[in-house]
Order: sequence, then C-alpha cells, then structure tokens
Amino acid sequence: MQFSLVVPLLNEAESLVELQQWIDQSLKGKSYEIFFVDDGSTDTSWEVISQLAAKYSHIKGIRFQRNYGKSQALHAAFARVQGDYVVTLDADLQDSPEEILPMKALLEENQWDLISGWKKKRYDSILFKNLPSRLFNWAARRVSGIYLHDFNCGLKVYKKEVVQTIEVYGEMHRYIPVLAAQSGFQNIGEKVVQHQARKYGKSKFGIERFVRGFLDLITLWFLHRFGKYPMHFFGLLGTLMLLLGFGFTAYLGIDKLFIHTSRRLISQRPEFYIALTTMILGAQFFIAGFLAELILKGRPHKDRYIINSSTPPHGN
Repeated sequence: MQFSLVVPLLNEAESLVELQQWIDQSLKGKSYEIFFVDDGSTDTSWEVISQLAAKYSHIKGIRFQRNYGKSQALHAAFARVQGDYVVTLDADLQDSPEEILPMKALLEENQWDLISGWKKKRYDSILFKNLPSRLFNWAARRVSGIYLHDFNCGLKVYKKEVVQTIEVYGEMHRYIPVLAAQSGFQNIGEKVVQHQARKYGKSKFGIERFVRGFLDLITLWFLHRFGKYPMHFFGLLGTLMLLLGFGFTAYLGIDKLFIHTSRRLISQRPEFYIALTTMILGAQFFIAGFLAELILKGRPHKDRYIINSSTPPHGN
C-alpha cells in the first residue's frame, strides 16, 4: 500500500462522489486506500460513504455518532492506516488530489518527514478568513519556531511513522507539524498548492476557530516548555508569591515593633491583606505543581473518546 488518504468531513454529501472520482483519476496506477471519516454529519454523507464502500474495496468509512471535531476524526483514521505515506485533505473539493504525487516526490527528494501545503492564493473572504489566517500563521511561527506559511492547510503528506507516533487531540489538528517536531520529526517541508473555490455547501468554520487556535497555541507552547516538569512553572510562580508575601510580612512586623509602634493594628493595614493573599496563592501554586507531577509520573496522559458507528461494507 503506497498511500492512505484520510478525509474528515461534516455535511459534505454533495462533494464526496466527485472527490472520490478526482482522487481515483489523480492516483491512477497507484495502490491506495481512502478513509472517509464522518464527524457526526446530519445530512446524507454517511449514506454516500456506505454506497461508495460497498462499490469500491479501497474505500473505508468511520462514523462518529456526534461531532467530535477534526482532530478526533484524524486520530481515529491514523490508527487504521496501512499506506507508507498518509495524506490528509478536506472533503470540500478545495484541496486538489493532483498535488499528492508532486508533494510525495518532493518529500522523498528532500528526505522530509512531512510536507505541508501552502495555499498561497486563496479563494476565501479577505476580511473573515485571509487576514485572520495570516495573523494566526504569523503567531504560530513565532511561538513554535516552525516556519510554515500555512499551518491550517488540510493538504499534507506524512510518512506513516509520523502519524503513528503523534497523538492528535482537542483542536490540535492545526498544529500537527508542531506535534511532529516535538516528537522528533524535525524535517518538515512546504509546497505551494492550488486552492479551489468552494463548490458546494458552506464553510463549517467561523471566526471563532482563530480564537480557539490561539488558545491551543498557548497550550501547545506550555506543554512543550513545561509538560515534562510542571513544577518548574508552578514552583517558580509559587516561590515568587511566597517571597512577596514573606517580604510584606517582614516589613509589617519590623515597622510595628521598631518604627511606628503606635500605629493601628497590622490587620487593619492593606499590606497585611496583600501578604496574606500572595502567601495563599503561592501555596496553591506549589500544590498544583505537586499534583501535576504526581499525575505525570503516575500514568501516561492520553485523551480517549468513544466511537459509536455502523460500519459499511469493507469499512472500519
């Protein structure tokens, strides 16, 4: 098996047959399988996938009973792929399957672990998609240190061992290159790909995805920096808070005993409450750090979810 194509989708029934035909034409003469992952569609997407799977043995379907998100859809398919190269692309016909073979050739030529598409010319709204996407990609490059122009491009080609090593969870599908780099796959490339205008339906992503994307980026940076040793983060904050609290406490004691002995009670001064608050916060940060260390040492962290599915013929 040369290629495993993973196509996550949500309410894309109109485009699936056309996409399947486009893929078959683009990969003619190659051995490949296609995983259509129905992420809780409410239209007839699953019926179309079932019909395609019954007709073609290289087409397989995975169905979620409700919408879990693109990351979980990719993760479910990554666990089942058999091809030497794994390709991800969107089901809306905006990613061209004709780019797969040139991307794979470029990946082999440069001995990359994965290659990401770059939609240099986009057919999306400038205000609501292009500009936020540029800002998002700039921030992702700055935080991750990986200089890709288009982190969120759905068209990517991976070596099989990459997708079988990383764990895509939450909303981290945008940062698969970052997850791969953190897992030791540092050879990451990029290729300009043709972006198609949407032919059917409408986009399933709104402006809120960029807000979630930035929050996920902060999470990814934190886990990369402190994921193995959370006490280094919480302990530092706890130490600063405790030092600040002890400093105010010492100041209040010295001032009351030796300088202004006739002043009002210490408990009536604002410095007392600052000292009390910072010391409590410092202790809580230390407790959070200890608990994080215990959880981390006690068991490996893996997010789990349940797939309830009816499998079409030849499906998984």
